[in-house]
Amino acid sequence: MRIVLQRVRQARVTVEGRVTGQIGPGLLVLAGFALSDTTPDLDWMARKLVQLRIFADEEGKMNRSVQDVAGEVLIVSQFTLLADARKGNRPSYVGAASPPVAIPLYEQFVQQVATLLGRPVATGQFGADMQVELLNDGPVTIVLDSPVS
Repeated sequence: MRIVLQRVRQARVTVEGRVTGQIGPGLLVLAGFALSDTTPDLDWMARKLVQLRIFADEEGKMNRSVQDVAGEVLIVSQFTLLADARKGNRPSYVGAASPPVAIPLYEQFVQQVATLLGRPVATGQFGADMQVELLNDGPVTIVLDSPVS
């Protein structure tokens, strides 16, 4: 599993002119799922996401988590995060989970993050052509890979 998280002031996802998910201050999370992902990968990533200290404290140091600041989370599926572009000019996606595998992983991950936060998580629409808008705060952008299962 690979995620790209961005600390944002606001973010939203639109599909065919309809907003499917929108947040204020918090984290925009782009999530890609690999064929080899398991429940322990999802657990580890959900805990890391919720506890990662990338929000400022009173002294301006990144010492608070999204949970600490009561921030919101928007999770968007993005299989292209698993692209392998080392050879040639056309990325390969053979390591990315197919929709029958990825959809349950995505739904489980969203639920785990919501449970850890104690509140709902906004989402995009799996497999849709989505337009993602954000106002990056910092900017702070971090790429996380789950440990090898």
